[in-house]
Amino acid sequence: MSSEPKTHVKTVKADGVEVFYREAGPANASTILLLHGFPSSSFQYRNLIPILATKYHVIAPDLPGYGFTEVPDSRKYEYTFASFAKTIGAFVDALDIKTFAIYVFDYGAPTGFRLALERPQSITAIISQNGNAYEDGLGKFWDPAKVFWKDRTEKTSEPIAALITLKGVTWQYLNGAPHPETVPPEAYNLDYYLVNRPGNPQIQLDVFWNYQTNLPEYPKFQEYFRKYQPPTLAIWGKYDEIFIPPGAEAYKRDNPKAEVKLLDGGHFTLETHLDVIATEILAYLAKHNV
Repeated sequence: MSSEPKTHVKTVKADGVEVFYREAGPANASTILLLHGFPSSSFQYRNLIPILATKYHVIAPDLPGYGFTEVPDSRKYEYTFASFAKTIGAFVDALDIKTFAIYVFDYGAPTGFRLALERPQSITAIISQNGNAYEDGLGKFWDPAKVFWKDRTEKTSEPIAALITLKGVTWQYLNGAPHPETVPPEAYNLDYYLVNRPGNPQIQLDVFWNYQTNLPEYPKFQEYFRKYQPPTLAIWGKYDEIFIPPGAEAYKRDNPKAEVKLLDGGHFTLETHLDVIATEILAYLAKHNV
């Protein structure tokens, strides 16, 4: 019989939203909050959760508009990163979690860092897996986005809408992966299905449009890193074209405690380097007594 911790799927009401989340590990252990990115959900952490849960209490929510979190129409939810941070703050409060490390990826990074600005004393450590906080990390991938942000039209929306086609979602998973044949197709097919539910493509455009509000927040995130110097591990797929490796290296500029590990992977490096990432996280957190 396997002694691997079991992952439980649950929901909790927070900020007027029925937040779906995955949970594993002893409730009295230190907590790690896993925040997913676009176009995924907590499903991306399905294999990481039981490994981390051998020592930690692990929770992984689905952001509004993603996965299986349900937002009532009556809530009139605004799909912005400020709203995401507010909802996740309400989520950890609903679970009565006072302190936690954050694992941030893609959209999870500005969500988690906004939360850190609001409650800096709650953050025990940061694991950034292709989770950006610096303009250094914005590659050419973002050129169409900058045009879209400047003038949102049907024409400028086309490259953004292409990201939630099956081809676009698949590219995000496989581009830069050293062995793309090892990435399970159910991962990107599930993402494609969930972000293309009725009404959801418009939500995705709105969230991508709102990403521009994170750029003025970057200096605030960086000031937080300098002031509080949370233990930070930036572990990055070096072939990622969305958030490029200089974004990982930049963490060391503001936080002498930051360590950077560049792996032979792409954006969804966790799909191809699970064991390496899990081992690095456990070792890093143990070294910093988290």
